[in-house]
Amino acid sequence: MFDPFGRVRRMRGPSTAPRDPVHPGWPEATASVRLTDGSALRLRPLTVRDGEAWSQQRIIDESWLRPVEPTQRASWTASHDEASWRHTFGHLRDMSRRGIIVPLVIEVDGQFAGQVTIGNIQHGGVSEAWVGYWVHSPYMGRGVAVAACALATDHAFSRIGLHRLTATYLPDNPASRRVLAVNGYREEGFLRQNLHIDGRWRDHHFVAQLADEHPDTCVSRLLKAGRLAAWR
Repeated sequence: MFDPFGRVRRMRGPSTAPRDPVHPGWPEATASVRLTDGSALRLRPLTVRDGEAWSQQRIIDESWLRPVEPTQRASWTASHDEASWRHTFGHLRDMSRRGIIVPLVIEVDGQFAGQVTIGNIQHGGVSEAWVGYWVHSPYMGRGVAVAACALATDHAFSRIGLHRLTATYLPDNPASRRVLAVNGYREEGFLRQNLHIDGRWRDHHFVAQLADEHPDTCVSRLLKAGRLAAWR
């Protein structure tokens, strides 16, 4: 399988293959894990061909997404039309080529089911990034967000080579808090009026995790806890 950025490297289980020296962890698809309902889930690089699914799913899920995402200048529908997709994808492509962002599709049984982004990647003395995600509503309640967050966190540490990963969630979004907590993120602070969300400045809880904070990976811990069935 190829994408516009080059060859996509597939992995089965934790990879020990050499990392790209310029853009470590990109473009790579993660290994697949099996959810407790038997579905197979993996993360793979976002491609220009994902535009139709991206637009359709986000328009359908406006009521879920708009209250938790940065304010859009245009209407929600206009912000997800073909022109907006081209602009969004072009920006992500450019940032990916510079090694600043890793945009990944959540794929369940081969179907587009949402997105995970590892952003503001910094190496060297900082060695950190943030992680964010959204899941299409038909896939909610099946452990998809938990599994996707686990794969992204492990990818950030083992393949991108980061030391620290952070995330934020709104005080009135307990579902996101649980996803992050289950994956080993701990509270570090409270950010006042941190982001402009759905028309107003909103506070956020701030959480983080270090690469060496736990003796094993996020996926391993989910397997032990019975939240995942197996590596596929």
